[in-house]
Amino acid sequence: MRILIVNPNTTASMTEKIGQAARAVAAPGTEIVALDPGDGPVSIEGHYDGAFCLPGLLRCVRNGESEGFDGFVVACFDDPGIGACREIATGPVVGICEAAMVAAALVANGFSVVTTLPRAIPLIEELAHRYGMERRLRRVRAAAIPVLDLEEESAAAAVKVQAEVLRAIAEDGAEAIILGCAGMADLAASLSQRTGVPVIDGVGAAVKLVEALVGLGLRTSKAGAYAWPLPKPFAGDLAEDAFEPPDQG
Repeated sequence: MRILIVNPNTTASMTEKIGQAARAVAAPGTEIVALDPGDGPVSIEGHYDGAFCLPGLLRCVRNGESEGFDGFVVACFDDPGIGACREIATGPVVGICEAAMVAAALVANGFSVVTTLPRAIPLIEELAHRYGMERRLRRVRAAAIPVLDLEEESAAAAVKVQAEVLRAIAEDGAEAIILGCAGMADLAASLSQRTGVPVIDGVGAAVKLVEALVGLGLRTSKAGAYAWPLPKPFAGDLAEDAFEPPDQG
């Protein structure tokens, strides 16, 4: 089984961290390839960044589809472009926010999310509503750290994340914690051990979910919402991004 993990931002150190977290949980025989688009924002912190990461993300998925990957993980907690990615992929495409919430709902009655900046809170709350998880969600908390602070060698960002995790357990009654950024992937195991509650990294959860879906022989449905994009020309700088559906004959 081959799984392509796309970090939609362009920070190579984060892509490497994401790949390491994915390989740590992948089953024997699962090949993990982690990459980023190489063009676009260095971090995704809001709707504007999320919009400009999409062309590079979609190119990565298209290339992965042509290279025969069995499934895909979009490694940004905003789950950008999931629907568009599913339209151009045959294998399952899983976002790390949805995967983490599904995992948390299976091991706890209620969970809180600890993310980076306060501006991410309403977006994550909206995703919880979209995924039918608003009843399970106790609270979305922000550690008030920019995403790229998680890439610094200083432990300051990790200390702030841990403090917010502890507050979520004490004040929210959270039975599980979700780390709301792919850049926090390396913190989950140690925080689980320190707190005694499940601390869930969406990267690992998404990898295991893709493995399960592929193992069940399930592919992305092309019967409705995720049907192949309609063929049409694109103009200007995006002319090369026009999609030609595969031959179904």
